[in-house]
Parts: sequence; structure tokens; C-alpha cells
Amino acid sequence: MQLIFKQRLFSWFDSYDVYDAEGNTLFSVKGQLSWGHCLKIYDAYGRAAGMVKEKVLSFLPRYEIYEGDRYMGCISKELTFFLPKFKVDFNGWRMDGDFFEWDYRILRPNGSIAAAVSKQIWNLTDTYVIDIADPADALHALMLVIAIDAEKCSRN
Repeated sequence: MQLIFKQRLFSWFDSYDVYDAEGNTLFSVKGQLSWGHCLKIYDAYGRAAGMVKEKVLSFLPRYEIYEGDRYMGCISKELTFFLPKFKVDFNGWRMDGDFFEWDYRILRPNGSIAAAVSKQIWNLTDTYVIDIADPADALHALMLVIAIDAEKCSRN
């Protein structure tokens, strides 16, 4: 399954639309006014599906992941000097790849690929392609990509 994650062109807060390969809207992501990033994810029918929320009182950037109202885990930036590195405490997943260039993989505990993420560079807004091995993991993979994008926006 492939998701195309695209930032809306004119938006006061972080807003994204998420499409499948045929152009059907699967999710919409809407930023809310808050202290730190708070991004709510809605399914194609407008129902709340999840949330990525920045934990602001932490030494390094940390983003909590919720499915509905249930806390599922977090992703936090690790202290490094050159390339960004993230610690994932969610689904037993881990991440590897080139975060600086935005091409990375989300790996399951057994090392198999849950999702591969790449940034499309010739667009007016941030656009990512997420190739997901199991469609059941679509929301969870999307939430990790949202958290990493929010951390990148905080740095810029």
C-alpha cells in the first residue's frame, strides 16, 4: 500500500492530506493551536483516528502518539552531532536510513520492513511517499512520519 502525504499549500497551522496511489483521500491531518505541535489525524469520513503531540518540557524533542485517546508510545530525538537519530518506543519498531535527506525505513522487531519513506523534492510543499508492507499498519506508520516531520519543522 502506498500513501502520499502532502502538506497543504496555504495553512496557518500544520495541515496535510494523505492520499492513496489512486488519489483517494484516506486521512487528513490538522494542526491545532497549542504549546508545541499537536496534530490530529482524521480518517476519510472525518472521524478522529489519532494524534501526535509534542511533549514540550523535555530535554530533546519528544512526540507522543495516540490512537483515538489511547497512548500508544512515543518517538524522541537522540543527542547526535551530525545526522538526526530517533528512538522509537512504539510497536517495537525502529528506524534506520538517511533522516537528513528524508529517506528512511521503519523496521519491525524481526528486522522486516514495515514501511519505507521518501521525500519528493520537486513540490511546492512537503510531500512524502510512504510504502507500507501491511495496510493494517498505515495509521501507525503515518503517525511516525508526522512526528518526524514536526521535529524537522521545529528545527527550521
